[in-house]
Amino acid sequence: MKTIKVSVVTPNGPVYESEVEMVSTKAQSGELGILPGHIPLVAPLAIGVVRLKKPGSKEQDFVAVSGGFLEVRPDQVTILAQSAEKAEDIDVERALRAKERAEQRMKEQKVEDIDFRRAELALQRAVNRLAVTQGKM
Repeated sequence: MKTIKVSVVTPNGPVYESEVEMVSTKAQSGELGILPGHIPLVAPLAIGVVRLKKPGSKEQDFVAVSGGFLEVRPDQVTILAQSAEKAEDIDVERALRAKERAEQRMKEQKVEDIDFRRAELALQRAVNRLAVTQGKM
């Protein structure tokens, strides 16, 4: 079975490195599935989940990313993310509190303004992190 090397990197350093059979993620233009030998590609990422299929198994690793860029080469995928966390590294209680704070800020802001948009993005990040920990993608 062919594999492709994947690296997920943030400004704080590497988060994930492994050989996988397939990478699935959400770009700003829609869902992407990448297999070994994929054509070169650079795409901006949306807040979402990176699903990484392990070789020779049905198991997957999950990484929550908060935007960034995806670079695909035939033998390697590099994800440069603003922030990224593996499912097992996510503090669920912290993510729940962040979700509640963002929802409260959005209720208080009735007008579309910068604070509302910041709260909306914070909510998306928190919901994404929680989905990764619960395997709900």
